[in-house]
Amino acid sequence: MSKLKLYHPQQFDELRKQEDPLADQVVLDLVNTPELSLEINKWEVIPTDIPTHFPTSLHSFFEDYNNPPTIQERKSLIQGQAFFNKRGDNYLAMLGFYSLPYCYAFANGAEVLVRSKRILEDSGKRLGETAKFLLDVFKPGAFIDSNQAFLTCAKIRLIHAYSRYFIHHYAHDWKPEFGQPINQEDLIGTNLAFSLLVVRGMRKVGTNVTKEESEILLAYWRYLGKLLGIQIEFWPETTKDAFVLEKLIRKRHLRKSSAGEKLIQSLLNYFEQNQQESLLKGKSESLVSFMVGKEASQALGISSEPIFIPEVVGSIFKLLGWKNYAGNKSHTRFMKDFELNYYQQFGEAVSIQLPERKRS
Repeated sequence: MSKLKLYHPQQFDELRKQEDPLADQVVLDLVNTPELSLEINKWEVIPTDIPTHFPTSLHSFFEDYNNPPTIQERKSLIQGQAFFNKRGDNYLAMLGFYSLPYCYAFANGAEVLVRSKRILEDSGKRLGETAKFLLDVFKPGAFIDSNQAFLTCAKIRLIHAYSRYFIHHYAHDWKPEFGQPINQEDLIGTNLAFSLLVVRGMRKVGTNVTKEESEILLAYWRYLGKLLGIQIEFWPETTKDAFVLEKLIRKRHLRKSSAGEKLIQSLLNYFEQNQQESLLKGKSESLVSFMVGKEASQALGISSEPIFIPEVVGSIFKLLGWKNYAGNKSHTRFMKDFELNYYQQFGEAVSIQLPERKRS
């Protein structure tokens, strides 16, 4: 069923006021009992029986993750994982060069991100954590044969709630016109950046993605959205719905901001400092500008000089894919290479952890 009737400015004005009450209550309890965060960080999966000493809010929160996917959801999960298994390298490339920069161009949402010193000062680690999230949730068998991805989603949802908590309590420069931090509209927009825009980016560099594959990814992110605390009644069911929804959010929020400029410069600096490929060395800004387009480039304050054309960028990605995988692409290879590169760069294994605060 089409969701178009839901996509109007007044409705999304309301969504900017709405957060994630269940996760927000959990974080209040975790702040008051910080040792529970340390305990959760030691889990490998969500326990079938939540410890009895956990507050009621945590029982309610985690019990939601013990519900197995429906038959239709299982089908979508299997199809989405098959897509990632053969195109995960392109997916991760779109994440860094398109999805995240595009999110930074949305002024009000960027206000949350710029208040995290870790994003500005540890861009590589934050990018790595996002890649780890994607690799966890797209692992073959995730949510079906393995429960580990449920814990990953629960942690991401709680990290969002921690961000809201810190902004509400400590960001005295937060303005009402930004909306609530990490509100429902921004959550939906981010999920679109990780699904619709990935497909758009792949097509932009000449990769064939069918309408069916695009809708498979939308269905996959509908399921992920449910686990991330998004009001999925607003999530698009068709590519047409997704196109209209992204356009609505873009018209509402894509504009120049100092927050967006700081975020993109931090990301570009990381790319340049760690770029090993001679084909891309010194060209990170131009590549990002090509991917996000002129309007978003202007909002981010980056050069929009067209030194790249689709055929060239597509050839570069294909060449790098062959160089790295020699035609032997799979989720296992993507994960192995990612974990090795992360460890070589930072001297530690990548992990997604809740903030651990000592009791004062």
